[in-house]
Amino acid sequence: MSEEPQKTKSSARQRADLIKPFRCKNLIAVIEDPKDIVNIGTVIRNVNAMGVEKVYVVDPRNALSDDWEELREKRKLSKISVSSIKWTFVKRFDSTEDCFAHLEKNNFVSVVTSPHVKGKESAYLHEIDFTKHAKLAVWFGCEARGISSLAVERSKMCVSIPMFGMIESLNLGTSSGIVLYEVTKQRREYQSLYRKRGKGSKRETPLPTVIERGEDEA
Repeated sequence: MSEEPQKTKSSARQRADLIKPFRCKNLIAVIEDPKDIVNIGTVIRNVNAMGVEKVYVVDPRNALSDDWEELREKRKLSKISVSSIKWTFVKRFDSTEDCFAHLEKNNFVSVVTSPHVKGKESAYLHEIDFTKHAKLAVWFGCEARGISSLAVERSKMCVSIPMFGMIESLNLGTSSGIVLYEVTKQRREYQSLYRKRGKGSKRETPLPTVIERGEDEA
């Protein structure tokens, strides 16, 4: 019997153990009514790469399974996400209302992303403190119409990426990558300095915020 599969599994487990402390706890990326499975796979890949804890998908067309184990085995989704779906928890919801009810029940604060000013409060990505709320959900709208008015109404604020071209829009994969990079960067830095919420739990020695080059090759 070949030892190669066992070796591969062992390497994957070592990597999983290595990155675990760098994951951003209580951070969820929400995709609202995506029309293209390619975009779903791309966002899942970004979520996994940035260390976001979970992905929620508002899927009124029932394009996805309710069973995460089934999703993990979905060949097309696995291929697009470069197998990230196997390592990323994904939960689907029938509606925006259902998703918000679940998030609010579990004390999550939501922010929406849009290139336009929406909602009670709106700010550029680099102006926002994403460590202010212990539990945070970041919403991304569908490719065609963007974020829904219901999501805007139920969210704390609207986040936008500064843009300087004639076309003020980015595709879902690109925008989610940019936004989640900034959010996870801030939250990892907070986790590095504090054990729990509140400045009174400051660590004597800060934790690392990046994996040193070559460390994951040992």
